[in-house]
Amino acid sequence: MRVIVGMQHPKHFWMFKNLILAGRKKGWNFLVLAAKKDILEELLSSSDFNYCYIGENQPTLIKKIIEYVKYLYKTYYYSRKFRPDVFIGQAFVHFALISKIHRLPFIIYEDTEDASILHNLTIPFCKNIITPNYFTRNLGRKQIRIKSIFEFAYLHPNYFKPNSETLNLIGIGNNEKFVIIRFISWQAHHDFGQKRFTTKTKIEMIKKIEKYAKVFISSEGILPNKLKKYKIILPPTKMHDVLYYAALYIGESPTMTAESAILGTPSICLSSWAKELGNIKYLGKTDLIKAFKTDQQELALAKALEWLKNKKIKEKWQTRLNIILKNNIDVTSDMVDRLSSISRNYY
Repeated sequence: MRVIVGMQHPKHFWMFKNLILAGRKKGWNFLVLAAKKDILEELLSSSDFNYCYIGENQPTLIKKIIEYVKYLYKTYYYSRKFRPDVFIGQAFVHFALISKIHRLPFIIYEDTEDASILHNLTIPFCKNIITPNYFTRNLGRKQIRIKSIFEFAYLHPNYFKPNSETLNLIGIGNNEKFVIIRFISWQAHHDFGQKRFTTKTKIEMIKKIEKYAKVFISSEGILPNKLKKYKIILPPTKMHDVLYYAALYIGESPTMTAESAILGTPSICLSSWAKELGNIKYLGKTDLIKAFKTDQQELALAKALEWLKNKKIKEKWQTRLNIILKNNIDVTSDMVDRLSSISRNYY
């Protein structure tokens, strides 16, 4: 079994990491075709995966379209050399077209509802599109819903074990409260036209939060000078340890919001569009997170301070998380089973 895996976002590394490790034990071979974005390069270089870069994330829609020509060419080139049996990734147009040229199955794992253009361009060419049960869109007969959210592919207790020694790397002592704040780069296709925070509002929010806890900022983009002192200096492979031990997460990234929540950390998402995502809605109903639009900063801040003042809130979140774990499957095991089925049918 030879598998090409697509990665264009750090989350994709984590999503498919355990699939690659489990597949190797079965004797499968993997090739990762990646785009350079944020910390994805660091994550890949820290692994022993077989990977090649086919391009890089671009800041504007026009540049993204031009870059796709490179994606197509390099995907075709590397797939001809690797000779895969199957492609797997999110709704990547280059994977859809090249897998069709090779007459090979392409399995899409998709949890972003606000990507309808990509869905329309890729679904006609894929074998199946796998979505969480909580995905809000109906994508047709090829859609298969699984009872889980994709963050459980890497943060399920079967795979993730928190390491308290990581806190030494950021200078946090025993029982010291700290908060992680996340700012995104606003370069993804679903970010165009959305509202964002000004530097002034970011500073105002941080000043109020740091009265109750130490503040660290994780940022995709370059921070303004006034915020650089808050930047977290940490290997990207250790970030989930920090999210686990944090007293609170607040930020613009829906992915990190969901990650923090299922690690048992009270989480607040500030986004003008993420509130409509299926996984954010689901986790909101279970009271693990609160989602606010960017013009609701005062409401979000009030909730953050309320949670920070509650000394037993982490215990409460762990109880809620235990219920979630019982009702959601191990996503990686499901991936392995699906690829095993393709392997049996293929050979």
